[in-house]
Amino acid sequence: MSAKIHFRDYNPKQMILFPQRLDKDIAENDPVRVVDAVIDNLRLDNFNKLYKERGRSPYHPKMMLKAVIYGYMNNLYSCRKIETALKRDIHFIWLAGYEQPDFNTINRFRNRVKEEINEVFTQLVVVLAEKGFITLDVEYIDGTKIESKANKYTFVWRKSTERNRAKLMGKIKALLEQIDESIAQENTEEENRQSFTAAELMDMAEELNRKLDDRPTPETKEQKKEHKERKKQIKQLKAHADKLGEYDEKLRILGDRNSYSKTDPDATFMRMKEDAMNNGQTKPGYNLQIGTENQFILDFGLFQTPGDTFTMIPFYKSFHNRYDRLPHTGVADSGYGSEENYRFMEEAGIEAYVKYNWFHREQRMHYEPDPFSVQALHYNADGDYYVCPMGQHMERIGTTHTKTGSGYVSESARYQARRCQGCPLRGSCFKAKGDRIIEVNHRLNEYRRKARERLTSEEGVRHRGQRCIEPEAVFGQMKYDMAYKRFRHFGMDKVNMDFAFFAIAFNLKKMCSKIAKQAKKGGNTPHPGLFLLFFQIIRPENRIFRKSIQKSDPSSSSGSQAA
Repeated sequence: MSAKIHFRDYNPKQMILFPQRLDKDIAENDPVRVVDAVIDNLRLDNFNKLYKERGRSPYHPKMMLKAVIYGYMNNLYSCRKIETALKRDIHFIWLAGYEQPDFNTINRFRNRVKEEINEVFTQLVVVLAEKGFITLDVEYIDGTKIESKANKYTFVWRKSTERNRAKLMGKIKALLEQIDESIAQENTEEENRQSFTAAELMDMAEELNRKLDDRPTPETKEQKKEHKERKKQIKQLKAHADKLGEYDEKLRILGDRNSYSKTDPDATFMRMKEDAMNNGQTKPGYNLQIGTENQFILDFGLFQTPGDTFTMIPFYKSFHNRYDRLPHTGVADSGYGSEENYRFMEEAGIEAYVKYNWFHREQRMHYEPDPFSVQALHYNADGDYYVCPMGQHMERIGTTHTKTGSGYVSESARYQARRCQGCPLRGSCFKAKGDRIIEVNHRLNEYRRKARERLTSEEGVRHRGQRCIEPEAVFGQMKYDMAYKRFRHFGMDKVNMDFAFFAIAFNLKKMCSKIAKQAKKGGNTPHPGLFLLFFQIIRPENRIFRKSIQKSDPSSSSGSQAA
């Protein structure tokens, strides 16, 4: 029979220092009561596996979760500041039931639940949907760059690494030729190899060292000089092997990226909007993607690529993994308007209100396309040819295939004009030699045509206007109201954990704000205590969960009796 986990007694309603005073000092509609009611009724059974059955009784995970999330709601992201608040702030004291974990305990708790906290975020979003704050039918997507904790001068660049590695390989080959011609020939005959691994070089150095030791002891001055020179060369070869291993490790960490930080290898150097020097300096950071509705965060993802184009499909897959469904409508700006993204959304059944790169230009009142651009040329679909400004047919001459960074292959048709020489419009039409050749992606043009129709419809105009106040407003509140401009952890897993805590706090704070606004307008404001009844109605399994916890957790049952 397995041992049971015994948490420390936790009762947020207990009154030891000031009987009935502390509870009265906290208003009935205070956000701290909403946090208490909501987290009390979340399913946290997967937290139990993170604790050992033996040893000192740990702090209750619900108390720790409440303290951290309420700290994030109040712009307290430091464990030391949360520790101080648990001793001084009556809201934290009431919420924690006079428990006072130190900053190390709070930090260990955050790191312990870095995988499970995403499930808590998902539960909260589902609750918001069932309560009517959101529908999960439409998702407004946008991204921003968040600076890493790493220093901005800890960069490693791919081009520099590859250039230095190539120079090192030249030095290694020259050194091998000086040391032993037979070894150099042996390693270059096989398929004319142009590179070696660090392990191979170390093996060569050891072999050369053994050969040198097997030789008789040098007696003459010239023999001693040669012996010393060989020793020096072997030592230099080992140093080159170590340096080669260092370059190979850097290339392994880089992967498909062009840069990373030495102190935070998961961070990529990107250009930030917050550029105090106005010199376009790159800084280590992450590309944060969020999906919002009614200014609530529905989903989030952190990516190592600076651009937004390749993040949309993984982001939608993340949404599907969370909620076992996809949104009916997706709204995004022109940074996501690629053929691959349009095709994915069409095949997934998502109504795409996604702009393409020159959509805004087309909406200008006095917009006139360049008559010589490919978009302005007339296309005859039946004959599969274009007509140039002079009326000449541009016949199809072939097809090209282009592979994107994500591996998607797009197809473009090539068309060539005839008799361009001597044309009076040639100087304005194109400047290359020979007859003009154009490449057209018909599938992408069709996706753009459909996107233009949707975006200019009445529903599209509404979504375009709403997108400006959805993710953009969330980013503004996040960076300037809640001072969340820079990550405070190293590594992708801890950065994900930190933002999951922030997203939960942000959604709870937004929910409290909307409840307060509804009360000012004279609406019916739910009492925070009614959240308990609400959860029991929509999630009856929570009552079973609470009973199972009471059976396996004597401290929790004793706390409820004390209340």
